[in-house]
Amino acid sequence: MKQSLGLVSLVVRDYDEALDFFVGKLGFTLIEDSVVPEQAKRWVVVAPPGASESRLLLARASTPEQETRIGSQTGGRVFLFLHTDNFRRDYERYKAQGIVFVREPKEEPYGTVAVFRDLYGNLWDLVEPKSHNHASANDT
Repeated sequence: MKQSLGLVSLVVRDYDEALDFFVGKLGFTLIEDSVVPEQAKRWVVVAPPGASESRLLLARASTPEQETRIGSQTGGRVFLFLHTDNFRRDYERYKAQGIVFVREPKEEPYGTVAVFRDLYGNLWDLVEPKSHNHASANDT
């Protein structure tokens, strides 16, 4: 049996501002941007560069309750773990793009890691794993 997570839904305030951040600043690839007229929304999917299975669905908040979750989908814990094959390259590029790191780079047993905020305040780990067989163990 083989399973994988195809999409993770990220609640956003606005599709275009989210695309500016994820595609424009983080360098993600736009996979799909389709209008869903019967629901008055868009189906917007992005993926990290080179990713074949992991993708984010940028889901615009459509109720007041969903709006309260923007930027705090995990109550202040690190939400997503972005693995890279070159930590220094991506860290420097993100800093040049104005990405705010709330924890500077640190060597951990599992690899090199730093924590950044997305445009809404969600926390992400940028991780270059020491081994692709060992998942990040950072627990924020």
